[in-house]
Amino acid sequence: MRNDTIAQQPRSIEAANPAVIQLVQITDSHIFAEPCEHLLGLNTRRSFERVSESALNNHNTVDLVLATGDLSQDESAESYIYLARCYDHFCIPTFWLPGNHDRVETLQQHFHGKWIHAEKQVLIGDWQIVLLDSTIPGEVDGSISSSQLKFLNTALRAYPDRHALVCLHHQALDSGSEWLDLKGLKDSDQLRQQLAQHDNVKGVLWGHVHQESRRSIGGVEWMSSPSSCVQFKPGSREFSTSAESPGYRHLNLYPDGRIKTAVHRVE
Repeated sequence: MRNDTIAQQPRSIEAANPAVIQLVQITDSHIFAEPCEHLLGLNTRRSFERVSESALNNHNTVDLVLATGDLSQDESAESYIYLARCYDHFCIPTFWLPGNHDRVETLQQHFHGKWIHAEKQVLIGDWQIVLLDSTIPGEVDGSISSSQLKFLNTALRAYPDRHALVCLHHQALDSGSEWLDLKGLKDSDQLRQQLAQHDNVKGVLWGHVHQESRRSIGGVEWMSSPSSCVQFKPGSREFSTSAESPGYRHLNLYPDGRIKTAVHRVE
């Protein structure tokens, strides 16, 4: 079951300072049911805790947290219960979308709390954030369904005076790693064509690739972010990990549509 069944109603969030909205993206945490489990030699719970602690301690005010897929590695209830406890402890509004390693039904059932919200359209200051489900049940690669495209277009047209940040799990642009791009978004061209029809889109943000990238094209910032655990080697033809540290992305959104962003890594 895809995320299309979630009621698509916007959620309004008050920014601490409307002159600069601060977001943190934490992606691809790959948490297991068992606390001692490792992914490619790295304890994903310990890594997630270090990354999230750094994200919250290094910035004075964070208005909103985005968890952009692959929250779990094993689709277990225990992994989502652990993450819900962690995110709720932040006391910051948190919005999520699923990745190819997530089981949406289990995620919806167990990843919830006072500060965790399931809405996929967020209104904050002069901005709106739209979260898309790019997963295909049982598949690694992704696709944007017709219902998700309809939701995207409806959301963007409903608030033409608000700048928009569009988020998904799979890469909207090729990463440059051949093996990864074979497991990317099947209909990325169609998504980009849809986005080009809306002048209010200022940024597109994703995870999945476990790599940092940023490209400015036609006034839109296209961004991928590192995983909170293992990193993939940029430019690789075959599967290969990188020695780069886990990290997160911090974004400042301004009333004039500018996005200032940086990736921060944790040893």
